[in-house]
Amino acid sequence: MMYRLVFVCGLILFHLNFRAEAADDSQRPNVLFIAVDDLRPELKCYGSQQMLTPNLDRLAARGVLFQRAYCQVAVCGASRASLMSGCRPETTQCWDYKTPLRSKMPNVVTLPQTFKQSGYQTSFLGKVYHSPTDDASSWTLSADRIAPSQPGKGAAYVLPANRVGDSKRAEDGTRFAPSVENGGDVPDDAYKDGETASRACQMLSHFKESNKPFFFAVGFARPHLPFTAPGKYWDLYDRDSIRVPSRQDVINGVPYAGSSWGELKNYSDIPNNVDPLDDAKTKELIHGYYASTSYVDAQIGKVLDKLDELKLAENTIVILWGDHGWYLGDFGDWCKHTNYEVATRVPLLIAVPTSLGDYRGQRAAMVELVDMYPTLCELAGIDVPKHCHGDSFKPLLENPDRPWKEAAFSQYIKGKPGAGPMLGTSIRTERFRYTEWRSRRNGSLDAIELIDFEKDPEATKNVAAEAAYQEYLPHLAKLAQQSSTGTRPPKN
Repeated sequence: MMYRLVFVCGLILFHLNFRAEAADDSQRPNVLFIAVDDLRPELKCYGSQQMLTPNLDRLAARGVLFQRAYCQVAVCGASRASLMSGCRPETTQCWDYKTPLRSKMPNVVTLPQTFKQSGYQTSFLGKVYHSPTDDASSWTLSADRIAPSQPGKGAAYVLPANRVGDSKRAEDGTRFAPSVENGGDVPDDAYKDGETASRACQMLSHFKESNKPFFFAVGFARPHLPFTAPGKYWDLYDRDSIRVPSRQDVINGVPYAGSSWGELKNYSDIPNNVDPLDDAKTKELIHGYYASTSYVDAQIGKVLDKLDELKLAENTIVILWGDHGWYLGDFGDWCKHTNYEVATRVPLLIAVPTSLGDYRGQRAAMVELVDMYPTLCELAGIDVPKHCHGDSFKPLLENPDRPWKEAAFSQYIKGKPGAGPMLGTSIRTERFRYTEWRSRRNGSLDAIELIDFEKDPEATKNVAAEAAYQEYLPHLAKLAQQSSTGTRPPKN
């Protein structure tokens, strides 16, 4: 009799604990973590009236838009390694697109891994880290198993000639396919991002049925090259009305200024020995980028619609970010791979459930992508790991006008003939972008650049040598020395 009583009491306690845990789970906010490759903040919600991005605009209206958000390295893999680890590049030692985070930091606990260890379901689709397989330690669920790819969908190109060309490569890696493709009358899921959106919707249905909190990362490929999209997105824009940007150099007299745009030159329709591109090709590429942006906006809209349909939006933090900026003919340049404003400034939008606060339609101060890790942890009630270098910007959601960081940090390595690799450390303050180039061999200072956005908003002149700016340089140099930790916001 006593054994039976003990068993029944144990069973009751088990069910009470299970019900309490289930209740706790139902109150924990989900996270929908949306990465968009090569997306610069040229969106209507950022003031670019020519853009047609209704879904990103409505996300901005639902939450907070960060007008001045910056990546830590202006190249895909390194930027994502910093964001996902919560560490700045001097710690990750990931400086290029191809170095896996785990090859440098094998034991780091990543952002999704922290949520995993806190009882969340974690899964991803598309490009989240840089590698196609991503990081197995971060995830609990395989999207390939729950929402598998469908044959005949999700291509990079849909036109037969371009698909044949894409299957061939020259010895130097050059593609035999073009940088742009108007796919004509094809469904959205004929291309990769349309398929990703469809699969993401399936995953959200799975999460709804499981009734457990989730961290779901969805990485969209466009507007990364090649600029390929169905014809209806190309039709949104009139190429003749597209303005060719100024080709005036961003920095005068400094050897590290521009991008070599080698990534673009990999495509069959881009000549290797022409700089700058002519107006016709420039307009075609801008047209393709705009079409790709509107295409990916539509796919993100499908995912947001599904979140609403399933009534998951009521308890889901949605955060959307670009991994770095992108030159779109600015100063005659293309791609990223620099330390300057166009390459390092990114879109960043966050919408949180009203249970965590009503922050709709606000715009906030300067932040860095490395701040996303601690922010999401704090919003979800998870302890922030001590290794994180960033700062939670949750206080900015509550008060966007409060004093915040003095500077945002970005870094990039470039070579100097005869001198070897140079590490550029660039800081963006409210007024200035200050950049130091130092030898990777001995740390010696090679060059300084200073842009005064107050007097030169187009960033066309290096004023570091001018007498009027010498009073600013010591403080900016001191800030630059904090590149491995960043500056901290005031506590109050």
